[in-house]
Amino acid sequence: MRRLLTLCCLLMIATPAFALENENLLVRLPDGYKQGFSDRKDNMVINEFVPDGQTVEDWTEMVTVQIFFGMKGVTPAQFRARVEQLWSKACPDASSHSIASAVEKGYATVVWMMNCPRNAQTGKLEITWFKALQGNDSFYVVQKAFKFDPPKEQIVQWTLWLKRVALCDTRLPERACPAGMQ
Repeated sequence: MRRLLTLCCLLMIATPAFALENENLLVRLPDGYKQGFSDRKDNMVINEFVPDGQTVEDWTEMVTVQIFFGMKGVTPAQFRARVEQLWSKACPDASSHSIASAVEKGYATVVWMMNCPRNAQTGKLEITWFKALQGNDSFYVVQKAFKFDPPKEQIVQWTLWLKRVALCDTRLPERACPAGMQ
């Protein structure tokens, strides 16, 4: 588990060639972002990243990466339904919009966007895109959040970024990790 966490964090910071082992989340930290928060519990890890000059207490954009170790009994669709339920309690006017539901490299994946017109805690708009991936070993969620309505250029940029978030597994040839990382 620690090796997986370390490799995940390394992938988010840089892209040097190094050995990956078993199932790995492939996600690249966007340029101009820094880690603002990290926590690990027995069965999960969360990392939050904000643009340089911002903090997790005062942000306009944020990337969040969560790994739920050993969580195998929940599908991405079930996870989405749970998040929607929690959001509707926190933001009665919240809406959710499906972007994609697919199998990527053999992994069930769901991408959706949620909109809270007025977050009760901040009083601001909050839009978050989610990508949930059901791995063989764990469950993975990557989020991109905004406290403003992003312009079209950012929508394109972040949609492409989320599309590149993927899982690989050195134990399965059909799900092999990218060359140079094995």
